[in-house]
Amino acid sequence: QVQLVESGGGLVQPGGSLRLSCAASGSIFSTSVMGWYRQAPGKQRELVATVTRSRSTNYADSVKGRFTISRDNAKNTVYLQMNSLKPEDTAVYYCNANRVIPGALENYWGQGTRVTVSS
Repeated sequence: QVQLVESGGGLVQPGGSLRLSCAASGSIFSTSVMGWYRQAPGKQRELVATVTRSRSTNYADSVKGRFTISRDNAKNTVYLQMNSLKPEDTAVYYCNANRVIPGALENYWGQGTRVTVSS
């Protein structure tokens, strides 16, 4: 059974920083693309950043230069370092793991961690 457990959310002032962590159990981590998504109130869930097994990264334009995604394959953990936070970054952040296996796409989500950027 695969579980993704996020941590590190909270309340931060504009311009501040937070680091989110997502610990993965099960065997999926090493063969998955890991990602962070977010969903703000009244909006659809959107991609924030992804990182492949070889550590290639991809970012939404809105977070480029401010957020950094990384993974530690030895710890089965993916991180999202968020700097220069803005009120519009307020959302529930979700960890995602997905991989293609013969005949199927496996896709898993964490329970989410809330980030609030406010003075």
